[in-house]
Amino acid sequence: MTSILMNSIHEVIDQYINYLIVEKGLADATIDSYSSDLKKFVIFLKSCRINLIAESDTTVILKYLILLRNEGLSTRSRARHLVTLRGFFKFLIQEKVLKKDPTRIVDLPKTGIKLPDVLSIEEIVTILNTPDTSKPRGVRDVAMIELIYAAGLRVSELIHVKLQDINLEMGFVRTFGKGSKERIVPIGSQAKEKINDYVTHARSILLKNHVSKFMFIARAGKPMTRQGFWKLLKKYAKQAGINKKITPHSFRHSFASHLLEGGADLRAVQMMLGHVDISTTQIYTHVARDHLKKLHEQFHPRG
Repeated sequence: MTSILMNSIHEVIDQYINYLIVEKGLADATIDSYSSDLKKFVIFLKSCRINLIAESDTTVILKYLILLRNEGLSTRSRARHLVTLRGFFKFLIQEKVLKKDPTRIVDLPKTGIKLPDVLSIEEIVTILNTPDTSKPRGVRDVAMIELIYAAGLRVSELIHVKLQDINLEMGFVRTFGKGSKERIVPIGSQAKEKINDYVTHARSILLKNHVSKFMFIARAGKPMTRQGFWKLLKKYAKQAGINKKITPHSFRHSFASHLLEGGADLRAVQMMLGHVDISTTQIYTHVARDHLKKLHEQFHPRG
């Protein structure tokens, strides 16, 4: 995959505009609005210290749309910006500059900016209050939901969390994302409390006489499966009266959306999601950990 440096992005935009003129035959006014939108997007990327167009992932697009909203742009204007970006990134994929389109799953409904299936804070709280915590499985389920939302984990990361991966005293979870890349993510006070309740009062009951290195276990000491957790979420969402299509990934999207809308730093959110390459030594520095922890406590609804 070829990455376009910021000092040549204008050349790529010129190529895209030429493509719109020659092959699409768009009107001059439309071309001018596309050019203006892309110029504003490049200024935004530079303000975020983004030097490669390949770093423009879904989180970046969402942050940009939130910026436009905060600047007072109407829903129609923000929709136009999104259409511009979709066309531009589609062109980059067509020209084999990029492999993935960061705008593909971003939606702009009439009510504002959100990712598909993003849950409101109130909906997440309602789901968390649904499991029967008088039973060990209910305690486990609450801990799992708190963790996937608190740390923005993928479901595959959640079910593979081991006992040693969570530091309740420091308030961090260690996880391994795509390509086995390790990252450290703050988990907040609510998740710490629920995980501690689960480990202290419920996990040994669920284990019975079995032994497991995994944090969240199902029957016979086996780890929870992706399908098993998904079924639990759908059950609790139905019981909570939430009609949205909810998947485990909805909580990851909600994690990013709620932090960004709360004013969190884009780079820090990317780091927590594992969207950017950060070396292990950088992640393990006390400065980085303290910064992420304070940011999580400040901006995460359940931090």
